[in-house]
Amino acid sequence: MSDYSLLKTIGNPDVLKNLSNEQIDELCSEIREKIISVVSKNGGHLASNLGVVELTVALHTAFNAPEDKLVFDVGHQSYVHKLLTGRFECFDALRTAGGLSGFPKSEESEYDSFNTGHASTSISAALGMLRAKIQLGEQGFAVAVIGDGSLTGGMAFEALNDAGRSKLPLIVVLNDNNMSIARNVGALSQHLTNIRTSRGYQRFKRRTVNSLESTKLGKSMYAGIERMKNRIKYFLLPNNILFEALGFTYLGPIDGHDVKSLVKVMNRAKGLNRPVLIHVVTKKGFGYLHAEEKPEKYHGVSSFDVASGETMKKTKDSNSEIFGKEITELARMDKRICAITAAMRSGTGLSIFEREFPDRLYDVGIAEQHAVTMAAGMAKEGMRPVVAIYSSFLQRSYDQIVHDVCLQKLPVVFCVDRAGLVGEDGETHQGAYDIAYMRTAPQMTIYSPASAEELKDMLGMAMSNNSPAAIRYNRGSLTNEMYTGCELQYGKWAEVTKSQEITVIATGRMLETAVNATNGLNVGVINARFLKPIDEEMLDKLLQCAKVVITLEDGIVSGGLGSVVAEYVAGRGVKLIRLGIPDTPIAHASIWEQDKACGIDVDSVRQTILEVQNEARA
Repeated sequence: MSDYSLLKTIGNPDVLKNLSNEQIDELCSEIREKIISVVSKNGGHLASNLGVVELTVALHTAFNAPEDKLVFDVGHQSYVHKLLTGRFECFDALRTAGGLSGFPKSEESEYDSFNTGHASTSISAALGMLRAKIQLGEQGFAVAVIGDGSLTGGMAFEALNDAGRSKLPLIVVLNDNNMSIARNVGALSQHLTNIRTSRGYQRFKRRTVNSLESTKLGKSMYAGIERMKNRIKYFLLPNNILFEALGFTYLGPIDGHDVKSLVKVMNRAKGLNRPVLIHVVTKKGFGYLHAEEKPEKYHGVSSFDVASGETMKKTKDSNSEIFGKEITELARMDKRICAITAAMRSGTGLSIFEREFPDRLYDVGIAEQHAVTMAAGMAKEGMRPVVAIYSSFLQRSYDQIVHDVCLQKLPVVFCVDRAGLVGEDGETHQGAYDIAYMRTAPQMTIYSPASAEELKDMLGMAMSNNSPAAIRYNRGSLTNEMYTGCELQYGKWAEVTKSQEITVIATGRMLETAVNATNGLNVGVINARFLKPIDEEMLDKLLQCAKVVITLEDGIVSGGLGSVVAEYVAGRGVKLIRLGIPDTPIAHASIWEQDKACGIDVDSVRQTILEVQNEARA
């Protein structure tokens, strides 16, 4: 095991510029060992970080952060960046409460130039930073580091189009970890890149162009030469057609694990003074055999054994797996059912569906807006599409949900995975907003299962109804406990314990919290199975006896269950206490710690109830 003797000395990235090639190799080895060691204990994004070790070292060698702005798309691959920017000593606390975030966070370091967590944003942000620098008369480069997966997002192409048209010296580094470099193509492209980016070539080109364009005949000759050059270039290097057409000088593909070559190309790109795209090819999980062989499995992992690569055994199916199995069962009985996701087949449980119905699963890449509108098109023609996307990513398609699905009342079912607090991934991944934004969508039904069985029943009901629906469920597993034998009825809530002067209305996973918090207390508990429509009949019933109503949800209080109950009971003489996620970003920590910070854990809810009871006695 390494003592990280070299890595410890990297207090800031300027040190990299004075290291020998041998020291660079040793540093990369130490970085990999450190990341594997910490992620094996804390969990996190492993394969993506192992794949960009040399690339990140090269970036910090060629550029001068923080004056030069480095924007990492998604940001899940920023562990190497953190280790190179003075955060070695606190790296062991990665993704723990009060420790380092697993994503770039400008509050954490001046080297984290832009907070990221969702895909396809880096080019827009970097271009904005570059334009600001120019407007303010400041020096420095702006670099967007984006993966081939993130490039499937439409926002990335919007930014590329604008950046290419701008002619500004934006540098985009395309980290392609899904294709190999053929030796002959790689050697040829490297040779052409060396020629095209050399200072001598650029000077010769400028002089030749200026000379030819000084006469009418020369202009005609130059146009012919340019057409011929492009034909040859596109024939030899077909990868660059799109980027060159968008206005970028294309360099690559470059071996993403060769620091020396990477630095050389990056330095040349800096001298071109125009939009440049550097195509870098890396291997996800590089340097750790288990991650190299199964990069998807080791993209985001819980704690694991380094030697075997095995993660802790689960005791029961996750909600995602329950959904995957149930939608597969329903699809056996209805050939109209298909599943759509946005680059998260495994995470949403749809790999189960794919094994049986590969031709009925559509993974559209990181393109949530397209996924939703495509689902609307399929529903319009008689299919029954299910769209399975994480809550924090589904919000990117809000307009499509409203405009393309709900206004037409199309039977698209949204399975909103990772709803509520998600734990160590932190602010950018919290599923805190789906109740609030889904409630505003017209003709939408929102289901909120409190148990595994309710999740199955609600999926079946949603698929049988001919209207838009969303089923939200948390990361992990819902309880197997059925707190009420009341059969699921559309739009109806269920009494777990009879309504009392103090009654708790809880939804989803928070029902288990409410039941445990009220144990032994004379307090009513209601299971709010539906968040839209709400059960007005049940509310009228409990208002006949309740003096205090407490709502409990794992979404933001503003616009959620508490808000809709507040609207209904206003002026009815009842005191309402709304418990949920406050109007502030919730930092990375365990879900239990996040619950406690929000006051929605068992002990906090019980304390709230006891305080209400004491006030009533006073």
